[in-house]
Amino acid sequence: MLPLPWHEPLLRRLTDAHVPLPHAVLLYGPEGIGKARLAGSVAQALLCEAETNKPCHACAACNWFEAGSHPDFRLIEPARPDADEAEEQATPGKSSLRIVIEQVRELADFINVSSHRGRAKVILIKPAEAMNANAANALLKNLEEPPAGTFFLLVAHRVHFLLATLRSRCRQIPLPPPEPDSAIEWLRAQGTTDAALALAHTGNAPLLAHELQQSDYWRQRDSFLSHVAARRFDPLTAAEQAADIPVRDVVNWLQKWTYDLVFRRCAGKVRYNPDRTAAIDALSAQIDPMKILRFHRELLSLRRVIDHPLNPRLLLEQVLLDYERAVKTVPAGISA
Repeated sequence: MLPLPWHEPLLRRLTDAHVPLPHAVLLYGPEGIGKARLAGSVAQALLCEAETNKPCHACAACNWFEAGSHPDFRLIEPARPDADEAEEQATPGKSSLRIVIEQVRELADFINVSSHRGRAKVILIKPAEAMNANAANALLKNLEEPPAGTFFLLVAHRVHFLLATLRSRCRQIPLPPPEPDSAIEWLRAQGTTDAALALAHTGNAPLLAHELQQSDYWRQRDSFLSHVAARRFDPLTAAEQAADIPVRDVVNWLQKWTYDLVFRRCAGKVRYNPDRTAAIDALSAQIDPMKILRFHRELLSLRRVIDHPLNPRLLLEQVLLDYERAVKTVPAGISA
């Protein structure tokens, strides 16, 4: 597993044989910047048998790791909850994919048995915030005094969702987004179309930007934004045209669109939709920023139910009707 270019200096520091690695490391930062790839490279370096402080990609250990079969490595990812998790699964807004206590309990034998290769044993957990309360508490016990040579690598997109006691047992390493020039260069090397726009639209998350090339995302987004930017916006027509698009995508587009409307009005800049600057200019001059901000906050609150709406079409129509009301009113004393 290769880290992204902007993480290579940190990989060298984390795998420096002269600086012992703590038994628990928490890598956190925005989604889509390559945290899991970095953690995977650290894990592979710890298991590599070439004594080079980095993965050699040639030894037996590296081959097993890349095949997903190294006996001294465990990857913990979300799994569908069992019957004991039924209550959480049935709660609107709860993700159906969680890391559950059984997954953490299964680590006990792995941790307490000698290494198969006489080297390190590594557990990678991602995303760590997917652990439910029981799983997080069970992991705490494993983190207290693990056997020598056992390493825990945790990756988190939303570190504030983790237990404070869990965070305190780890060396916490924040990972910021990469410099745009470096990310754009990487995206272009991957064949990403209009890398600068894709990077801006994802908030400087190059992996997310690259993933968007694999679907009809851009065509659907362009069609939708043409509706919301229209001088005579028709919310019901827009809802009908977006009926086959995931509600999450539509709400995400509206979040970024309304952010840009206010940001352009107040700071003269466009962050997420630079290809729509002319339309944003025209509309931002007419809006009441406070109304748009209130609507934007309402969109953020929808995150709790966006993956489990009772009636997606009804929810979409309501959101677009609310948007129409938000952009219509012009405060007294401000010319359109």
